[in-house]
Amino acid sequence: MTQPQSSSDRHDILTDAVFKPSKFFNTRPDNIDIDLLVIHCISLPEGEYGLPYIEDLFLGCLDCNQHASFADLVGLEVSAHFFIKRNGEIIQFVPMDLRAWHAGVSKFDGRSNCNDFSIGIELEGTDKSEFTQLQYQALVKTTGQIMRLYPKITPERIVGHSDIAPGRKTDPGIGFNWGHYKQQLAKELL
Repeated sequence: MTQPQSSSDRHDILTDAVFKPSKFFNTRPDNIDIDLLVIHCISLPEGEYGLPYIEDLFLGCLDCNQHASFADLVGLEVSAHFFIKRNGEIIQFVPMDLRAWHAGVSKFDGRSNCNDFSIGIELEGTDKSEFTQLQYQALVKTTGQIMRLYPKITPERIVGHSDIAPGRKTDPGIGFNWGHYKQQLAKELL
């Protein structure tokens, strides 16, 4: 598998993001439109923030001996296009035109395998925690940029992981303020 080109050579790597290329990606199926945005949340260990473990997981270098809760992560190959930290820092792991491995077994609007046609954004948090205003600001700005590049992603096609994997996933969870996010996004898109 070849590594993506440097960020300066690509339109699908956002300039506001720090680009750290993951090895966990592949190409999307031919002739498929990118028309879904999936919001997730993650923390490692759960409920602890500001640690390097999420980046390590997405980069494939997580030492699973660092914490007892990491035992289930041994051999896991997972990535997201973007990760937004509590302080609003944005890290991009996979160029948007490539398929990140964030959705797992999933279905939206009658179509399975959401990784094929979606972009995934992970927020640092838990499915029970609230998110910071800096995260909402970064998420709104990032979403606006994505929607301008991929106009088939409309506000109705922005969902939570729980929406595409009900019963299996609960993120971004009860602490994610969809109303606030969509209201701010509407202003961003004016």
